[in-house]
Amino acid sequence: MLGIACLPGDGIGPEVTAAAVRVLESLPLEVVVEEHPFGGGAIHELGNPLPEETLSACRAADAVLLGAVGLPELEGAPIRPEQGLIRLRGELDVYANLRPTRGDGVDLLIVRELVGGLYFGASGRRADGSAFDTCEYSPAQVERIARRAFELARGRRSLVTSVDKANVLETSRLWREVVSGLAADYSDVRLEHLLVDNAGLQLVVDPGRFDVILTENTFGDILSDVAAGTAGGLGLAASASLGDTGPGIFEPVHGSAPDIAGRGIANPAAALRSVVLLLRHAADEQTLAAELEGAVDAALESSPTPDVGGSTSTDEFTEAVLRALDRAPA
Repeated sequence: MLGIACLPGDGIGPEVTAAAVRVLESLPLEVVVEEHPFGGGAIHELGNPLPEETLSACRAADAVLLGAVGLPELEGAPIRPEQGLIRLRGELDVYANLRPTRGDGVDLLIVRELVGGLYFGASGRRADGSAFDTCEYSPAQVERIARRAFELARGRRSLVTSVDKANVLETSRLWREVVSGLAADYSDVRLEHLLVDNAGLQLVVDPGRFDVILTENTFGDILSDVAAGTAGGLGLAASASLGDTGPGIFEPVHGSAPDIAGRGIANPAAALRSVVLLLRHAADEQTLAAELEGAVDAALESSPTPDVGGSTSTDEFTEAVLRALDRAPA
């Protein structure tokens, strides 16, 4: 039995997670899915983007399936939906964010450190009106994410590209030192270093050169969106956030897209591909994962949604996936 805490969140989050849960529950797998408040809706209802009941449910689950967070009226507010997401990542210590990108001639995996760096450093405003955000990394934080990247590369094409800004930033110089020092433990994997600005360029002009990209939190956030652009956009991009113990978080990379929320046209492909990652990493169901991945690819060909040049609705796309799995209702 697989217990899943479902956090639909805001905007199109409830729509794409509903599609994901519908497909997940059609599979020959025992699952129990329980929904919990999260994000902007939870702020409006309970004053907290990550209520304690939701956090407890996530800790007790085998996996967390998340939709999206963010509401326009809460941008710049003292309490914001994104604060709940960052806190959830830290509380579950899901330090390894995996963001695969597949497309025409592209098959890469970004391994992003998720619970350190700028997003978790000290920040604030000073009396003189200036502001600060602190980026910090310890050797242990760098080592554990780097080992994860090396190990994943062993199952792929055995190339790790470590991305930093070592010509400017001290944290990047530490990053490069630690990653270089680990290379001897993975003699079967080739390691290269790229500065982040060059990495961004190469993702645009030659994305097929990459296998596993290893990088820190902020750089990974930016580069994963660039990478998604090489394969059709954020509507197709999935992610898994994993720790060493406890549940992982599986979520589409896209935002809450409030401009199309409620119109029934959101692309659920990224949420469904997040279920693929859930099957692989939380359920150890490799065959089911491959079947679902193939079904999503088939639906993108036969029944594309408006964001990728088609006219299929969210529900119609979901039906196409179920047909490809041979699990559509008669």
